[in-house]
Amino acid sequence: MKYVRSMSQPAKTSPRASSASDAPEGAAGGKAAAQRLKMRRELAAAAMELFATKGYEATTVDEIAATAGVARRTFFRHFRSKEEAIFPDHDDTLTRAEAVLDVAPAHEHPLDTVCRGIKEVMKMYAASPAVSVERYRLTREVPALREREIASVARYERLFTRYLLAHFDEHEQHDGNDDPLLAEVAASAVVTAHNHVLRRWLRAGGQGDVEGQLDHAFSIVRKTFGSGIGAGRTQAPAAAPAAVRTQGEVLVAVARTDAPLDEVMRTIEEALRSRS
Repeated sequence: MKYVRSMSQPAKTSPRASSASDAPEGAAGGKAAAQRLKMRRELAAAAMELFATKGYEATTVDEIAATAGVARRTFFRHFRSKEEAIFPDHDDTLTRAEAVLDVAPAHEHPLDTVCRGIKEVMKMYAASPAVSVERYRLTREVPALREREIASVARYERLFTRYLLAHFDEHEQHDGNDDPLLAEVAASAVVTAHNHVLRRWLRAGGQGDVEGQLDHAFSIVRKTFGSGIGAGRTQAPAAAPAAVRTQGEVLVAVARTDAPLDEVMRTIEEALRSRS
């Protein structure tokens, strides 16, 4: 898979948008967002408490709202259903993950960027281990909650698939090209690796070096998909990783852009040894 980095232009800002007079409006917006998230978390805590004590089926939206100390209409301003209330942070986490993609450095491999993006999800769970463990228990017991969790995972996969596709070399897009398939598989692999580590951490009661485990899982994904992912594309027959020729005292190496670096270096080292 051949990736390219698009050098996006900084957003244009009008004089009014950059004026100091807009600072209070921005601060007010941030305060409103924080209050919204606080209320969503309080409703989620009430829902989890009732689900654990009364059972999911026996719990009503009215009871969740009453336990949180708000009206029924307040509940529906934040959630569409009681199963949605168990995941109060996913909307904000998805926004943070997208922000990671938006400001990624030009030199970073897109797959590494996606791995950093999905780490925002792990941070969400790791911020409240006890809550996360209890939520995991509930999703295992209640099919409706499990389905809601699966829907949330699909949103991350779509975000990362779009990102990887946007960084393909446009000249490589043609009929028979497997890049769209490979982008979806790679995005799914990142999310699956994350979820594997997350489930293992939750089953351990939220204990252990989850960040180290996550980095190890991502290294496996990166090794698998980072350079060899384009192997199935329709293209010219594969050439040797590198070709070396000498011009006097100068050694010239020519390699494919998707050739593994260790093979290129090995070819050069062998050529140098043969001339020593």
